[in-house]
Order: sequence, then C-alpha cells, then structure tokens
Amino acid sequence: MKISSVATERLVLFPMTVDVAERVVAQEPGDGDLWAEGYPGAGDVRALTGLLRGVAERGDPGVFRHYQIRLDGVAVGGIGFHGPPDELGVVTVGYGLVPGARGKGYASEALRALVEVARQGGASGVKGDADLGNPASHRVMEAAGMPCIAEDDTLRHFYLGF
Repeated sequence: MKISSVATERLVLFPMTVDVAERVVAQEPGDGDLWAEGYPGAGDVRALTGLLRGVAERGDPGVFRHYQIRLDGVAVGGIGFHGPPDELGVVTVGYGLVPGARGKGYASEALRALVEVARQGGASGVKGDADLGNPASHRVMEAAGMPCIAEDDTLRHFYLGF
C-alpha cells in the first residue's frame, strides 16, 4: 500500500517504510538520507522498532504508522501512531523532535496534521499522554486541539474525539 507524504505549511510528514525504518533503527543513514544533529533519538528508535514489529505481526498499518518529520528535506524528528485504532476506534499518538528543532511550533504543526490523518483514516479519536514535568508536550497537544482530560501521579492525559 502506497501512503502519501503529508505536507504542512513548513514540514513534510514522510510515511516510514520498512527499509527506512530499518536504517533509522540501525542508526545508519543511507544514500539520500538527510538527518539533523541528534536524529534519530531514542524515541525514534523505540517507535520504529514497534512499527517493524507491528508490520511483522499484523502487516502494513496503512495510514496508522510512524512518520518522519522533515524540515527542508532534513529529518528533525518523528511522529506517529502506537498502532491501529483500538476496539473503540481510538489511536494513541507520540512524537519527538531533535533539540535544535524544539520551541518553534513544529511539533504542534505536525500533530495537527497527524490528527487529520487519523480523522480521514476513520479513527474515532486520538489520545496521548505526557509526563507531568513536560509542559512543552502539554502545550503541543493542547495546540493541536487535544485537551487534557485527566491527570494521575505521573502523567497528563489528552484526548480529542471526532
């Protein structure tokens, strides 16, 4: 299945293929791969390891995959779904940027685009969480239209239903 890139005002969300994901997990860029300093981060490697495991177990995830966040053609982070929609149709999202790309609104811009991918893909809602001590991530989800719906001892939980 061919999944298209998603363009925003400043970014491109590039759908990760098995080949590209394997290079990122191995932290070995191939010809034509442009990676910002600090890419891939530990979160990218974790997310793409999960993508590869999911593809092996369930097949191609369609739009509910991981996307590389590119700025001017350079990978500056990743964003994506933790898996297909659950039994209620809800997907969980996660994201991360290299330190040099933080604080510029890129994560919120990318998350707004990913929320639209979920909506068009037939999900009934999106959820995410962030450590209590990560107010920047709280602002990202809120800026993408995902209000905080709960808080526990360690996390704030965000949700947007469609």
